[in-house]
Amino acid sequence: MSEQDYARDPAKARFAIIQLVRIFGVACVIAGMAIGARKIDLPLWLGYLLIINGLVDVFVVPKVLARKWRSPR
Repeated sequence: MSEQDYARDPAKARFAIIQLVRIFGVACVIAGMAIGARKIDLPLWLGYLLIINGLVDVFVVPKVLARKWRSPR
């Protein structure tokens, strides 16, 4: 899919953005769990922060974006 396809149909671009936010959220949760399990040597509070941020990115942000971008009735 080319960039022109996204320019013609904003719904495709919005869908892609929502999916990227979800993927980023899952990556944050995995990184936070690795920090919590001490597989990555970073402060424990950072791991908890990443987990919380990731869960918000997976469950809250996509719904907010979908509501914001909803077609008018």
